[in-house]
Amino acid sequence: MTIHELFAKSLKWCQFYSMVTPEQEQWLRHLNNSNSVKIFPYDEQAGEKFERIKSLLSSILGVEQKIVHKGSTSLKISGQKEIDIYIPVTLARFNSILTPLEQVFGEPRSHYPLERVCYVATIDGTKVEIFVINSESKGWLDSVQFEKYLLEHPEELEKYRILKEESIGLSTRAYYRKKIEFINSILDRIEK
Repeated sequence: MTIHELFAKSLKWCQFYSMVTPEQEQWLRHLNNSNSVKIFPYDEQAGEKFERIKSLLSSILGVEQKIVHKGSTSLKISGQKEIDIYIPVTLARFNSILTPLEQVFGEPRSHYPLERVCYVATIDGTKVEIFVINSESKGWLDSVQFEKYLLEHPEELEKYRILKEESIGLSTRAYYRKKIEFINSILDRIEK
């Protein structure tokens, strides 16, 4: 084995050990590290709230546009009392979708050009995060695989629920680190 192969193997082991990639580590650094995360039981009305927002989004973007309910409320587990909605689009359509959404929801909360844009709304006291996401991006494809795996493996979904509930009181950064490590471990399992 060459020195380069040893280094590559060592780097892969280090990433597996920490289960956080350098890009994820960089993203984690921008998160609040002094607040306390609150986790709430599953909201039985989340599906109905999603359908109402989906209807609004369909009226803005057209009924042919795919709109996906994701996150803890789609999995029917405890979470941060918010609904995650994803609008997967090709790179060619990415920017054209932003203007009509800004007219309704205002400036995005975050914007990663041609990758992901997040808008925030509220429905009946529930925070709704609306993500326009590149349908070809690793983040989108990984999230689809992750949630599919959890739905096919209820014991892993239960572990994820427990992880969330045991995270009450952690900072946002610590909470998302735990989530990323869990998600990466599942994706690693899927890859093998």
